[in-house]
Amino acid sequence: MTDREPTMGLAARLQASFGPHLEALCRRTARVLESCGFSGLLVHSGSPLTVFEDDRTYPFEAHAPFKVWVPLDAAPDSYIWFEPGSKPRLILYQPRDYWYKSADMPRGYWVPHFDVRPVPDAAAARAALPPDLSRAAYIGDATAEPAAWGLGAVNPRALMRRLDYDRAAKSPYELECMREANRLGARGQLAAERVFRAGATEFEIELAFLAACGLREQELPYNPIIALNEGGAVLHYQVLSKEAPRERHSLLIDAGAEFAGYASDITRTHAYQDPDFRALIARMDELQQRLCAGVRAGVDWRDVQLQAHVLTGELLHEADLIRVRGDEAVASGVTRVFLPHGIGHLLGIEVHDVGGFLKTREEGEIARPEGHPYLRLTRVLEPGFVVTMEPGIYFIPQLLEAARADDAHSRRINWPRVATLTKFGGIRIEDNLAVTAAGCENLTRDAFRAAAR
Repeated sequence: MTDREPTMGLAARLQASFGPHLEALCRRTARVLESCGFSGLLVHSGSPLTVFEDDRTYPFEAHAPFKVWVPLDAAPDSYIWFEPGSKPRLILYQPRDYWYKSADMPRGYWVPHFDVRPVPDAAAARAALPPDLSRAAYIGDATAEPAAWGLGAVNPRALMRRLDYDRAAKSPYELECMREANRLGARGQLAAERVFRAGATEFEIELAFLAACGLREQELPYNPIIALNEGGAVLHYQVLSKEAPRERHSLLIDAGAEFAGYASDITRTHAYQDPDFRALIARMDELQQRLCAGVRAGVDWRDVQLQAHVLTGELLHEADLIRVRGDEAVASGVTRVFLPHGIGHLLGIEVHDVGGFLKTREEGEIARPEGHPYLRLTRVLEPGFVVTMEPGIYFIPQLLEAARADDAHSRRINWPRVATLTKFGGIRIEDNLAVTAAGCENLTRDAFRAAAR
């Protein structure tokens, strides 16, 4: 089901798909518990972290293993209790407090599938669990309360590995949530581009993105990267300048939204006026779409990484950024001067979702290709995987300085041409792809098309 073929509203689709999703999650978890010798699973949502030497806390974010079960992010010190054969139990922490607002009683399509038990304190939380937890596994913060509850194991790696491995393949319900996260993110991206062209600062661009998504900053899956001009050369640019630059050249915005705990991760690059840089963005978009077209079940993601460098070498040569053909740029490592990061990663409850290197459920990791230390995914793609596709080229001062000092690299690079493009920072284009047996569903492009109607 896509935006182009809607058969029912979002609420109805979530209602219809959550039950089968939870049943599959319960079956999968029961198998993992049995294989690891446990009879039950207790998952903690996490505790607020206190600022050093203060009594206030950082914005709370629920742990991913908790959000796998329920779409609750504002429920600190709550628990999921799962015992095979029984209805999953949500132990919701609701202290009687007038300093901070307690979590609301949940409503919605997913609530009837849980035994919801509100509790005012840790003692009541313990009373809501079976008396004997000696054969139960616990995932979460190793705080004082659970440590005294007689649990069988805390964060057992073998069990967590098996659960992480299976998280890569998304259910129809999860895909529905990620489609909506992309729809929200696309709306935010379009609003951000509009205010960029109107002269907004980085801070104002973020405000426009948030307003269009209808989300607070702490509700986003990650802090947006909103980089004007040279800031685009900083891969995880973290500044939100409140001053407009003297000259406006480009915007690189890496910003996604979240829906029911699931993330989108979207990047677009925009030229302000320069036709040469606009043409280079268009060429990168063609490259990105060519890579997307090759995504399907059975593809080794390491091969996608290597293919991205082959295509990047061709682009660099065509754009007159290097003096050698693309194959020589790849073999010599020159492409890594302009593309130092991995081509993408798993996406889901977490932005960089878990399990990207796991060889099997039981043991082993799949190594990254030599010379590509920042790749976050090395598995063979399976139906239901959601991956990001994010090629780019950047004009990073530190990498360019090192290349200039290396005679072998320096003679291959067209330095006057590089100098004309440094003020733009870089280009990245990122879509979210749901893998199928025959190809992939581009969640992001579908979302932009829907937003443009």
